[in-house]
Amino acid sequence: MPAVKAANPREVFASDDWRAITTLSVWRGIWLIIHAWIIVALAAFGGAAAWNYHWLAGILVTPLALAILGGRQLGLSILMHDGAHGLLHPNRKTNNWLGQWPSGAATGSDLFAYRAYHLTHHKFTQQPEDPDLSLSAPFPTSRDSLRRKFIRDLTGQTFFKQRRAQFAAALRGVAAILRGENGAGKADTLAGRAFNMQNRAGVGAPIANVEGAKTTARTVGRFLMVQAILLAISLTLWGWTPFLLWLAALATTFQLFLRIRNIAEHACTPTGSGDPFTHARTTYAGVLARMTVAPYWVNYHSEHHLFMGVPCYRLRDTHRLLGNGGYYPRMTISPNYRDVLRQAVNLPTATQPA
Repeated sequence: MPAVKAANPREVFASDDWRAITTLSVWRGIWLIIHAWIIVALAAFGGAAAWNYHWLAGILVTPLALAILGGRQLGLSILMHDGAHGLLHPNRKTNNWLGQWPSGAATGSDLFAYRAYHLTHHKFTQQPEDPDLSLSAPFPTSRDSLRRKFIRDLTGQTFFKQRRAQFAAALRGVAAILRGENGAGKADTLAGRAFNMQNRAGVGAPIANVEGAKTTARTVGRFLMVQAILLAISLTLWGWTPFLLWLAALATTFQLFLRIRNIAEHACTPTGSGDPFTHARTTYAGVLARMTVAPYWVNYHSEHHLFMGVPCYRLRDTHRLLGNGGYYPRMTISPNYRDVLRQAVNLPTATQPA
């Protein structure tokens, strides 16, 4: 099937406006990564302090800490995604390092494998060739089905299913590295898919090629290295509790927020009409949503699909310019994430994406 139609920025923006929203800052991407880790530290050590003060305070504060941590873990993944598009820093080597280590490795993603995989998603959005199609195709669904998905996320079942598949592939990759084995084909791996593999059909299936398994092994190695660093910091400054809160969030709230974000971006949108303004959804986000399911302007997903060269910190400005140009009626825009979830369970089956 041919690639989806792309928007022409010259037909949408004045040249000065386009230059303004696509100019990469030397420091903004770095600051956003630092910001994410500052919030992680405050939430993890704040939760630990509550437990140290009194067990009842710990019980009361832990859900809030897990929500904040899960939101920043999603935020780190979003920043890795910007790195995959080359938008974290104007210097390519710096961009790739920022996307690979302080952002991607923390949640178990590989920048380079994800980049190849994700650009295919942009090229064939919601078409049969789209590797992310299974994230949106099941919707609309029943309330009971969505509730079961949320329960699996918050009880750690999704996390362990995904990590079991990723670690099994990594073991095969380690064996291949030790044997000096080489394979043909692209590194189409769980390393590349880790960021968007939530609710994916076939999670846990064997890696199709040797190079993919080797890439997954390296990805898991980086993931474990970052966890070891976080554990060392936790033990040095406070004890086990901050790290355990980080790990608990990674297994629970991060999975839930990732799923909701995936639903909001493409589920129940009219993609396939030939109009690039219909390829994704933009969802307005209040303070709580920005703390959890919509960090770092990820809610402006229609703008991202229309113009991939816009960094996340310029997406809100892009949305405003599109409104000034009268483009909102052509776009899929939801007032909040509650409305998105209502659509995900209430729309008739006939509105499912092709």
